[in-house]
Amino acid sequence: AEAARIARRRESAPDAAGVRAAAPAAAQPDTTASEESGLPHGAARRECRGLARAAVRLDSDALDRQLEAFVRHHGVVAAWERLMMPTLHAVGRKWETAGDRYVEVEHLLSWHVSTALRSAPLLHGSPPMPGRDGSPVLLACVPGEQHTLPLEALHAALRRLGHPVRMLGAALPAEALVAAVRRTGPDHVVLWSQTRSQANVPLALYLQQEAWGIKGARRHTTLVLAGPGWRGARPAVAGSLQPAGLREALALLSPGAAPV
Repeated sequence: AEAARIARRRESAPDAAGVRAAAPAAAQPDTTASEESGLPHGAARRECRGLARAAVRLDSDALDRQLEAFVRHHGVVAAWERLMMPTLHAVGRKWETAGDRYVEVEHLLSWHVSTALRSAPLLHGSPPMPGRDGSPVLLACVPGEQHTLPLEALHAALRRLGHPVRMLGAALPAEALVAAVRRTGPDHVVLWSQTRSQANVPLALYLQQEAWGIKGARRHTTLVLAGPGWRGARPAVAGSLQPAGLREALALLSPGAAPV
């Protein structure tokens, strides 16, 4: 379950904003995210509680309303950091400690978070920035990896910035990823791995070492290894980038861009 995995990942990541089990939707302080979004900490906690309660009630309409309103007023990055991820974490903790109960709650919440992220570029109060020319960013999960929500958040933020981006989704076979890189010649390839057992180092090394494009104008793509699965992966993939979260990934892929 995606929320349960997010819960385990955040417990092991000291730099992530946590959610206490005793108060399922109470996000711990995250000064940077709060200041940049203009959202007071207390307001964020209230929003998380409301979203968690709607999920437990299986209230789809309330989930849509709350997620869409938050994205519209605060943007994609704040929605992911201050509402979506903390609430997913809380529900995941509840799922893990309840002996297979609340699976339906986790699935419903994950689905509505995904829906909100796909709609996010059009939900914000101002229109998306004009599309840019140039090579796209490719986003993909490593073979066998099913958890896409963090990449969906990155996809939404890049689209909001008008950045060309292609989302290839979950568990992309290695051959299909290589074919997509050859066809599109991306500036960056973002590979998501949730767990170390899924981190495909041979695939990452291949993508990093190969040159792409027409003869006489071949170039290397920049590989972005995203997700906790890559931490401590061996052998190290020289020259790759490893952002710590959504905000850092955006800074690497779209330098100088304003928060979205």
